[in-house]
Amino acid sequence: MQKTQMAKQADSDLLQLVIFRLGEEEFGVDIMAVQEIIKMPAITVIPQAPEYVAGVINLRGRIIVVISLGKKFDIQSCDKNDEYKVIVVELENQIIGMMVDSVSEVLRIPSSSVDAAPDIIRSGVSSNYMQGVGKLDDRLLILLDLRNVLSDYETEQLTQFV
Repeated sequence: MQKTQMAKQADSDLLQLVIFRLGEEEFGVDIMAVQEIIKMPAITVIPQAPEYVAGVINLRGRIIVVISLGKKFDIQSCDKNDEYKVIVVELENQIIGMMVDSVSEVLRIPSSSVDAAPDIIRSGVSSNYMQGVGKLDDRLLILLDLRNVLSDYETEQLTQFV
């Protein structure tokens, strides 16, 4: 095998992830799903929206719904701080902001270091958003499948707010 082919093979075995925190836990999402990461802007609250919907923001003239991943996953977020970030992603042809406690890094990990979620976790109703668990030295990263974070019904519901 030529060196360039070996390098391409090695690159295809690496996952490039955006790492963020919710409470005490670290999560990762595929960088290809992320459009941008922004500081927490002013959010307009939407009356009678589901609890996990933080509100809407104006991102360069475009109205975007922001959901709180902490509330969605029932994870106690840190106290309000200056590190809150919004990860802007596209789900089902809809741009959505996902509020997280902080974004720490972009990381490359070998796909061989990712295990499937343990059966006890996968049997939970809300665990279908887990793609697996990444092992990294003394850290465990919960890898999210963003396509499953919101159900089809919830995604459809969000279109009402923009």
